Amino acid sequence: MQELLTSIGQLSALQNLHFNNCLSLQQLSTSIGQLNAVQNLDLHDCLRLQELPTFIGHMNALQDLKLLLNCSCLQKLATFIGKLNALKKICLNDCSNLQKLPTSIRQLTTLPNLHLNDCSSLQELSISIRQLTTLQNLHLNDYSSLQELPTSIGQLTTLQNLHLNDCFILQELPTFIGQLTAFQNLHFNDYSNLQELPTSIAQLTALQNFHLNYCSSLQKLPKSIGQLNALQNLHLNDCSNLQELPTSIGQLNALQNFHLLGCSNLQKIPI
Repeated sequence: MQELLTSIGQLSALQNLHFNNCLSLQQLSTSIGQLNAVQNLDLHDCLRLQELPTFIGHMNALQDLKLLLNCSCLQKLATFIGKLNALKKICLNDCSNLQKLPTSIRQLTTLPNLHLNDCSSLQELSISIRQLTTLQNLHLNDYSSLQELPTSIGQLTTLQNLHLNDCFILQELPTFIGQLTAFQNLHFNDYSNLQELPTSIAQLTALQNFHLNYCSSLQKLPKSIGQLNALQNLHLNDCSNLQELPTSIGQLNALQNFHLLGCSNLQKIPI
């Protein structure tokens, strides 16, 4: 299938539209813009689709835009995306040639979920997300060009879940991470250049799950980690250079699961 039939625009009650693995699809019919009831649009593995047409901006009921998963030809998003005020989720995983997000994305002030996994060419993330003031879930896994967290993330005070797995170049967590007091889940697996955690992490009093697996350069944890009173799960598997744990770890009264598999240099566990 290279092009959608215009008759699809007559399906006025349609709520879910999925085009998974349409490998030859190059463009969408303008009639899609007439589908005002569509809530979910999935274009997974439409490898030859290079851009989204502007008429998608008329789909006012759209909530879930699993947008171009593994669409390696996509280089940019059109500015119309800022008009989709009902959006609850944008998923742009594996769009390896996507270079930037349109500034209009900042108009999505009620967007709770943004997934940008393996968008290795993406730049200027800071400008794009600073005004997403209701964002709760941000996934930046396999973001291989990310050298540091943009300071604008510190303004996302409603953020509850941050996934930064396999960000190999990233070297440190900034101190502003402590401003994100709504955090419940932090996933920093395979963060191979991380040597230490900032003491400001103690301010994350709502944090329940903290995953730091395969952080091979991590040598120690800050004493302030003992102040994470809500922490239930702490995973430090295969942190091969971790040498010691602070005695304050014993203050984690809510801790239910503590994983230290493969920490080959750990010399002692505080009593």
